[in-house]
Amino acid sequence: MTNAEYLIAIDKRRSRRAFKPKPLDYDVKQLIKELVAYVNEKAGLDFIFIDDARFAFNVQSGMTSLIAVCGPDTIPARQACGYYGETIVLQCAFHGIGTCWVGSYNENKVLEKLDLPKGHRLYCVIAIGNVSEKLSIKEKMIYAATHKNSKPYQKMFEFCDDVISPQVAFAMQQVEKAPSSVNRRPVKFRYENGEISAYVEEPYSDKSIDFGIAQLHFQIGMSAKGVKGRWEDGRFVIDSGQILKFPNAANSKKGDDEGNE
Repeated sequence: MTNAEYLIAIDKRRSRRAFKPKPLDYDVKQLIKELVAYVNEKAGLDFIFIDDARFAFNVQSGMTSLIAVCGPDTIPARQACGYYGETIVLQCAFHGIGTCWVGSYNENKVLEKLDLPKGHRLYCVIAIGNVSEKLSIKEKMIYAATHKNSKPYQKMFEFCDDVISPQVAFAMQQVEKAPSSVNRRPVKFRYENGEISAYVEEPYSDKSIDFGIAQLHFQIGMSAKGVKGRWEDGRFVIDSGQILKFPNAANSKKGDDEGNE
């Protein structure tokens, strides 16, 4: 996928909780497994794909698969789980596959399916499945309840010593569209001396998952405006030689429906 396609995916992505009874096609499952393998090798994580994961959910309905988002018990690993997990979510969204980051699920039953190394843990799961084009009534109600106090990007800044550039404004608009646990938006940004930095309070928590997701969305937005860079120790470092390299599912077979809007 190109950076432009990732922008399309950001606009298409919605947290889906009503899945069709039809399981994912074999080719789609194989490609998701390839994405998982790429992420694990690239970032040193332990993502695991589970085909039939209906046992894990109470809110999600229909035939649901999942990715167990696992990795070392460190702050950088938490951020990497969010960053790389969201690359898979966006690839699925682009190809019409429904997803949802899930923090409340039957953790013990999921752990029974895993064999994690010592010092590694299960952080959350990503539900995956076929979805209808339009949100169900239940999904609309949940969306309305969780987004009634959505935070605009201007309120995500803890400090800003100057008018932000159009490139940064566009990147922050992509952060606005990022999924966040119960839509809490815990990432606090600073714009100081022309540099962007960010952090979360309680980094040894799932807030660092949100931070990793926000980092990816910001990076995609900046890249779309011709500003290449990477996140390093909580700062966005501009690097003209930086190339965004994401897991590639360009040949993925599309789901039954194109859109998630």
